[in-house]
Amino acid sequence: MFSQLAYITWTVNPTAFTVFGLEIRWYGVLFALTIAIGYLILSKMFHKENQPETLIDTMLWYVVLAVVVGARLGHCLFYEPAYYLTADHWIEILYIRDGGLASHGAAIAILIAVYLVARKYKLAYWYLLDRLVIVVALGGLFIRTGNLMNSEIYGHATTLPWGFLFLRNGEVMPKHPTQIYEALSYFLLFLGLLAYYIKKDGKPKEGVLFSCFLIVCFGMRFLIEFVKENQELWEDDYVLNMGQMLSLPFIATGIVLLWLSLSGKLPHRKAVSAPKASKDVQ
Repeated sequence: MFSQLAYITWTVNPTAFTVFGLEIRWYGVLFALTIAIGYLILSKMFHKENQPETLIDTMLWYVVLAVVVGARLGHCLFYEPAYYLTADHWIEILYIRDGGLASHGAAIAILIAVYLVARKYKLAYWYLLDRLVIVVALGGLFIRTGNLMNSEIYGHATTLPWGFLFLRNGEVMPKHPTQIYEALSYFLLFLGLLAYYIKKDGKPKEGVLFSCFLIVCFGMRFLIEFVKENQELWEDDYVLNMGQMLSLPFIATGIVLLWLSLSGKLPHRKAVSAPKASKDVQ
């Protein structure tokens, strides 16, 4: 059907290594790397902006918990509610290792988590979001790379020379490596957001970074979904799949917020910086 040079054969083992009989997958390794690098980037930002030292730790735990819980609930409620919301299967919502995570659910949960952190530290909501989305974009690169290592969430059949033949899944035709498409778009978004932050010397116009993230991230997600295989059979009955339908509100919100920000009409409270600790206080 296809010449050997027409596609890339993908047979990577999703398990990175084994510790005491427990398989550690590349997805988990990359997720941990996201947390570690994100921690370092945000720590440097908050230190430069004289924020409390405890802020980064609080942000870390709130956001990580939000990602795990939100992504799992997002999948169960958006994609398979008829299955999980039954007396016989509701407990399976807790079976995260069985797979089934939705980035839109994680996004909603992160917005709630950041609101709680902003309220706790009396900081402007947009102030935290503008900085967090920089590392979230980088995290998208690692997470989608993890999906590639798992040979999951790929696209339709293609004859393009960069099509991937996912042999571990029993595929017989090359597919669009949509994990790579998304990973590259997230990486470029990360570079753009970081460049803007640096250009503004750590003082970007409030709401610009967050709104641009929403527009670009979910805009690219919406477009890439056209060549991605649907996750559930019921999506075949609609012009847009669930991922695209969930992306539209985020894109619209980003456009409105960007307009409000650039026109100076974005409601906000001034971020409160922590006072420098005296030499007597450790």
